[in-house]
This record gives sequence, C-alpha cells and structure tokens, in this order.
Amino acid sequence: MAWFIKTEQFTPETNTMGKEFREKYLEEHRTWVKSIAKKGIKIFSGYLADENTSPGGGGLLLIESNSFQNAKSIIINDPLILAGLVTWEIQEWIIVEGDFSAAISEEMIS
Repeated sequence: MAWFIKTEQFTPETNTMGKEFREKYLEEHRTWVKSIAKKGIKIFSGYLADENTSPGGGGLLLIESNSFQNAKSIIINDPLILAGLVTWEIQEWIIVEGDFSAAISEEMIS
C-alpha cells in the first residue's frame, strides 16, 4: 500500500463567499472523510495554518491506497471538489526514511 497526498486551495470565488456557505461544504467534507474511514481506509484530513494557527494555507488530505488511480477515484468524490470550491492535486508520497504506517496509532485512525 502507498500513501497519497491531496493538496487544495479554495478558489478565488470561494474565498468571496460567506463563511456559512463554506462551512456547509466543510461539514459535508468531514462527513465524507469519516465515511471513508468507516470502510477501513486510512485517511487523514485537515487544514494548513500559519504560526498563529490561523487557517488560510489550504487543506491537506492523506490517504492510503493500492494505486494512484484508486486514490484518485476516492478523492474526486470529495464534496469540496464536486462543488468546484477548490483547486487541487494529488501526488503519491514516496517515503524515503521512516515507517509512517507503523507510526500512526489506531486512536489516530478512528
């Protein structure tokens, strides 16, 4: 199994929309992530923040999958992507040193 990383940024249009509008889709995104985790797929999602923990640096999602195409087939169903609210890309994370899978605990996954 390999790890894949999706990075994303709100589109300029999304940034002009009200917080309540964005929060609706962010809640759908969180529900979507939880539904994938319940299937036994290792997935982590969060946002990037500055030194004051203020959001605005975009989002990051890690997912374990057996192939790039399989990871992408899951990720393209993210409600933020389906609604056209983010620009995004997916890349495989080639771990050179360390064992990420061994480092994460079951508590982190659930």
